[in-house]
Amino acid sequence: MGIGWFLAVSAIVFSIGAGGVLTRRNPLVVLLCLELMLNGANLALVAFARLWGGEDGQVFALVVMVIAACEVTVGLGLIVAIYRRQLPIDVDELNELQG
Repeated sequence: MGIGWFLAVSAIVFSIGAGGVLTRRNPLVVLLCLELMLNGANLALVAFARLWGGEDGQVFALVVMVIAACEVTVGLGLIVAIYRRQLPIDVDELNELQG
């Protein structure tokens, strides 16, 4: 398979994630869409690493996966704190988390 197919799928996944971040207001859905964007970028990194025969893109994709795991941990912690304080769930209405 050519690299164009991998990049096309990567662009589609990234676009779905970007569209979800821009249109959705639920913080959990926004986190999931951010993960889609990171996975689209990872797919492009691995595709380019395969094309050029290097391992740098794959190592960088692993670093992006670690950053994504940290982002999910912090994001889910914030969402749990929001639900416990019974603050508005809408991202537009939420402006501060006092505590």
